[in-house]
Amino acid sequence: MADDRFFTRAGPFTLAQLAQLSGARPSPGADDRRMFYDVAPLENAGPDEVSFLENRKYLPAFRTSQAGAAFVDAAAVKEAPAGMALLVADEPYKAYARAAQAFYPQGAVVAGRAPSALIDAAATVPEDCEIGPNVVIAARARLGRRCRVGANTVIGAAVEIGDDCEIGANVTVSHALIGNRVVLQPGARIGQAGFGFAPDASAPVKVPQLGRVIIGDDVEIGANTTIDRGSGHDTVIGAGSMIDNLVQIAHNVVLGRGCILAGQVGISGSTRLGDFVMIGGQGGLAGHLNIGTGARIAAKAGLMRDVPAGATVCGIPAVPIADFMRQTAIVQRLGRKKERE
Repeated sequence: MADDRFFTRAGPFTLAQLAQLSGARPSPGADDRRMFYDVAPLENAGPDEVSFLENRKYLPAFRTSQAGAAFVDAAAVKEAPAGMALLVADEPYKAYARAAQAFYPQGAVVAGRAPSALIDAAATVPEDCEIGPNVVIAARARLGRRCRVGANTVIGAAVEIGDDCEIGANVTVSHALIGNRVVLQPGARIGQAGFGFAPDASAPVKVPQLGRVIIGDDVEIGANTTIDRGSGHDTVIGAGSMIDNLVQIAHNVVLGRGCILAGQVGISGSTRLGDFVMIGGQGGLAGHLNIGTGARIAAKAGLMRDVPAGATVCGIPAVPIADFMRQTAIVQRLGRKKERE
């Protein structure tokens, strides 16, 4: 059970309601009227709580779980302990996520402005926004309806932010146009000058960064992530993209729709990602690359050339995964041969 000092729980929900919310199917014979009060991990869940199984590594925990119900795929049904109600879904984790959202909905915006907030008279901030202490909103900035802005955040001149956005504490935003339902986690930096200079024998000559950051709807940007504005072209984050903490996105980078970037990813300037690209933690991409739709880049990969749509690459320098596995096997065989000599 989540700590109620930090999280507010809704519900309870019947099994039938959870099935409807999640798109899952109750297993035959399950009591649709049975009530559930929370979600919990398999190891900790009790008889009035709901859990899930997706990764087969957790089958032993599933078989002994005391959870009253669980989201599972069809293959796991036969592994369930007696008495557990099952909610069968093709993607159990996604179905569980929808149920968990119902138990723990996003808190409503509390309209108001902290007395210490500094809002320029030429800024547009609707009355139904929640503006925290020491927030600074500069001239000509425009916020949409029902936005929440955390303490000490600075929103620069002429920035535009859509409806229902969640801007965490200590965020800075400049030179940016942001869509609806965007989340900026605490400490995010959006729109600062990119790393642009021309080499010179005496000292680098700084190149003015004259672009913007364009962020689509339903994007989430993690804590302490930095997204530089473009140098002339815009830096673009496609709708529905999810960006983890401590990610660096350089000037002129373009992300397509639904991209997923794990922690400490770094993308150099002018690289373009298609839709639904996934990059594992600490993946590093050189500049001016083209990454095709649906490509996957493994954790710690060092990418120095284009990746076609749908391909999976890993290693330093990154190569197609089949080549990487073959290279690894050869190195291991050479090592064993050396040991025998």
